[in-house]
Amino acid sequence: MRQTFKQTRTIAAIRPLFDRVLISRAKAVEQSTGGIFIPDSAKSKLNEGSVIAVGPGRLDKDGKLVPVSVKEGDTVLLPEYGGSPVKIADADKDDYALFRDEDILAVIKG
Repeated sequence: MRQTFKQTRTIAAIRPLFDRVLISRAKAVEQSTGGIFIPDSAKSKLNEGSVIAVGPGRLDKDGKLVPVSVKEGDTVLLPEYGGSPVKIADADKDDYALFRDEDILAVIKG
């Protein structure tokens, strides 16, 4: 994912609160290995993304901070539905969303 300085600065300006996580959703493949372009109607929505920013965590019933379970740079598995879409100026079709930490299904290793 190539970003210009202005895009990075705009994305960096978003700081999630509490147990929220800002995620850049993975894009579907636009061309097959044989070179055939896949039409938009045939593309499937991927349920994974990359963690861009995380909040500090949430408070438990005793007032202690429970940190978020993922960190910036992690690749995560997302639920099919959910998250709050985030529109970022000059983000060239990148798909961003805010999820609660508890809504993230898994961290993908490798």
